[in-house]
Amino acid sequence: MTRAGNSLLQSMTGFARATGTFDPVAFSCEVRTVNARGLDIRLRLAAGLDGLEASVRRLVSARFSRGSLSLSVAMTSAADRAQISVNEPALAAVLAAMADISERVKADPPRLDAILALKGVLETSEPELSASTEKQVHGAILDTIERALDDLVSARRVEGAQLGEILGSLLDEIETLTAAAKDHPARTRSAILARLQNQIAELMENQAGLSEDRLHLEALVLATKADIREELDRLKVHVSAARDLLAGGGPIGRRLDFLSQEFNREANTLCSKSNDVSLTAIGLDLKAAIDRLREQVQNLE
Repeated sequence: MTRAGNSLLQSMTGFARATGTFDPVAFSCEVRTVNARGLDIRLRLAAGLDGLEASVRRLVSARFSRGSLSLSVAMTSAADRAQISVNEPALAAVLAAMADISERVKADPPRLDAILALKGVLETSEPELSASTEKQVHGAILDTIERALDDLVSARRVEGAQLGEILGSLLDEIETLTAAAKDHPARTRSAILARLQNQIAELMENQAGLSEDRLHLEALVLATKADIREELDRLKVHVSAARDLLAGGGPIGRRLDFLSQEFNREANTLCSKSNDVSLTAIGLDLKAAIDRLREQVQNLE
């Protein structure tokens, strides 16, 4: 039994963060993914970075094929670049109001720092970057985003390897149960013959004019309906196909999900054909293992 756990598998959940600077700007990127049927990219870029959206989407699409991905970029400038200026109209209005009030109310004049602390008197602004500097800043931001995305790939691969181990164990369980069903005493030649003889005897007791040829035909139909060889063979083939997918790695989540549906179809048919309580119990255990397989596959890219 081969244990699957390929490092190239990726889960669809993960988080990563990266920071960078390009004087006079500092920036940070956070990116997280959760399960989704396809690739859903949601960006929240700092003001002035809208022009990077197409490039960011290309970077994401080059690395991921499934998952709901949220990426945000925050950007701040160095404090010593800030330019402070006096809002002359606002200051004039404050001084005029003070003069008017001082003629009517006796009070000590306000201190200068109190006046400057009034909202709107002082304004802070940042000088615009030159075109060449802005281009370099944008390049550095894209580099930071790439680092965050690469870290996310690594995080998703770590979890993907763990998922591979879990899926491999479940395939082992399905294979063991399939073998148990194949070797079940109810499927021995003597058991099948005895069951057919009983069925023929029941048909003869209630034949109501059925010919001997018709009786044998009815018995053959009953035997065919109870034969689970094809289901067991297909389950074996599905296990082999699933292991090949896991060994190959990559974005195999959709194909494994389809394969798990095929697993479930064969297990359902096995249970419906079974005419032995203990064989049915094996079929139910198969269905339970396949359900767990499908649940885990939903987390795989």
